Amino acid sequence: MLFIKQKSDILGAAASTLCLIHCIATPFIFIAQTCSITCCDATPTWWKFIDYFFLTISFFAIYRSTQTTSSNWIKPMLWSSWFLLLIVIANEKFTWFALHDSFIYVPAILLTVLHLYNQRYCQCNTTKCCTNEG
Repeated sequence: MLFIKQKSDILGAAASTLCLIHCIATPFIFIAQTCSITCCDATPTWWKFIDYFFLTISFFAIYRSTQTTSSNWIKPMLWSSWFLLLIVIANEKFTWFALHDSFIYVPAILLTVLHLYNQRYCQCNTTKCCTNEG
């Protein structure tokens, strides 16, 4: 918990990057699985829950990052990106509307970039943020 409080942007960027790697690797893993075992086409349960694991980590990282940022515009951008990622993942599971599979990369990359930007340029140096930029 101490790491989340002190390094929330690093944790958020790492979680978003790992989520991106997970999204990129999934098709290749299942192509290899299909080639080796033709009896099963179901995704393993543990693999499906990795999405929710990354969403949970990202939620707490964004929550903490928005408390310690000095930039007002980064807060809605982080939350919007997270909600977009949530919608894309939920749509993957429930298929509410047609969406290309590669669209999931947009919020994952955006979250990584925003966390890295926030870490570099928008961190408060005290326990209470008092500098706000427009």
